[in-house]
Amino acid sequence: MTPKKQIELPPCSPKPALKDRRLITSVEAVELMGLFKVLANDTRLRLLHALARCGELCVTELATSVGMKPQAVSNQLQRLVDRGILKSTRRGNNIHYRVVDPCTLNLLDLGLCLIEEAGQRADFAGVIGFGE
Repeated sequence: MTPKKQIELPPCSPKPALKDRRLITSVEAVELMGLFKVLANDTRLRLLHALARCGELCVTELATSVGMKPQAVSNQLQRLVDRGILKSTRRGNNIHYRVVDPCTLNLLDLGLCLIEEAGQRADFAGVIGFGE
């Protein structure tokens, strides 16, 4: 899978710092749960990362990248389309997908940062003898 022309997304609109926001409502918490539920799937996260790396890919290319059948990938992509994270475009017999929500890519990047940092902290704690 070769990277295609990267599509630049506009940045997330400016928001106040999290500490400066009012406490989220129960309705907002439920909406966040729904978002995290959609993202809490290893296949969907891998598909998002493939699209972040390549910009736009067709179902067959995405299926190859994650080692799944195109129909199974299509089902996962539809969940991301329904959430407004991806858009699709038909070109002949192929449907191409791209990320349209820049905040989702920021969230993916932050999530990767969190697991990498946690791993480094755990490695460091093991080196200096914490947890013994």
